Amino acid sequence: MRNDARGSTVVGDTEQSAVRLVLAQPRGFCAGVVRAIETVEQALAQAEGAGGRPVYVRHEIVHNGRVVADLKAKGAHFVETLEAVPDGALTIFSAHGVPRRVEAQARARGLPIVDATCPLVAKVHAHARAYVAQGRTLVLIGHAGHVEVEGTLGQVDGPVHLVGSLADIDRLDLPAGTPLAYVTQTTLSVDDTRGLIAALRARFPNTVGPETRDICYATQNRQVAVRALAAVADLILVVGARNSSNCNRLREIAAEAGRPSHLVEGEADLDGIALGTARTIGLTAGASTPEVQVREVIAALQRRTPLAISVLDGVEEQVSFALPSSLGNS
Repeated sequence: MRNDARGSTVVGDTEQSAVRLVLAQPRGFCAGVVRAIETVEQALAQAEGAGGRPVYVRHEIVHNGRVVADLKAKGAHFVETLEAVPDGALTIFSAHGVPRRVEAQARARGLPIVDATCPLVAKVHAHARAYVAQGRTLVLIGHAGHVEVEGTLGQVDGPVHLVGSLADIDRLDLPAGTPLAYVTQTTLSVDDTRGLIAALRARFPNTVGPETRDICYATQNRQVAVRALAAVADLILVVGARNSSNCNRLREIAAEAGRPSHLVEGEADLDGIALGTARTIGLTAGASTPEVQVREVIAALQRRTPLAISVLDGVEEQVSFALPSSLGNS
């Protein structure tokens, strides 16, 4: 292994024999995911100092099995409902957010709560409540069944219309003059939502919504990066979990750009992928994917073929979020 003049890592006998592996920038953890994981880790440390009080997390803290397994090994318990949480146990809400009924249920039981909801998700909740308070009919742009969407739907009183396609907008049974407002699932991007927002406004001229800068920066940055990656690579690998919305969207974008694309969690997934004549492989990772998982996939590739590794130019994110203040009172 050696470094070439361009800073690439070369593995194998000659650079000429190596497959180029180009890494997206940015990739992997976003600030909201870092905050959520650190929240659980700090809660576990505090619980140990308090004599071992159990720590429960409602739903996966983020959508990545490796992250969840690591936190389980440190002592965290993951459950899907509050009914599974013992009385008195410290309870953490995941980065995806929860409906208000769950918050009320926790208060009614007197559970000590730490809310690890991503601040950008919390901002969507605040927008949704404000629009409904103004008397507007709320439209949520997102994917049915996603845990973040379920949380947002449960943040407001009254009906919310969930749309994920132009056909869904066509089916909205509302008068054209209805005052509407929209909010979006954070794992969508400006590009994902632009056409839907335009269609809403075309059908319902009295429509308002948050500015595009309020859409999750991490989602947008990673999608821009994978498009740039698809422009230089013959094949795209997205490292992450199959239940991760942002990972699946990255793979879809690469496919839409005309590149064979695969979502991989580890070496076993690579076994079923034929590299064929690909001379340049692009690799990225979703916002909930730890860098160690990326490195393991790279190591697995290196066992199959010599690699010349480089990083594509891209945004270097500097965003960070403070931990929940309730950690100090839990």
